[in-house]
Amino acid sequence: MKELIKLYETAKKNALNFMNNGQLNAYFDALIEMNYYKNLMVAVQTN
Repeated sequence: MKELIKLYETAKKNALNFMNNGQLNAYFDALIEMNYYKNLMVAVQTN
């Protein structure tokens, strides 16, 4: 779980950097990555 949180936070930081730099495609990819890790965290927490 700690690993998933770390990966989620890294994706979040990347998303903010991409948004600030105006790199929209990379920003959206980072948001998708964040959603993926969030879903994994929910699945792990449920089980």
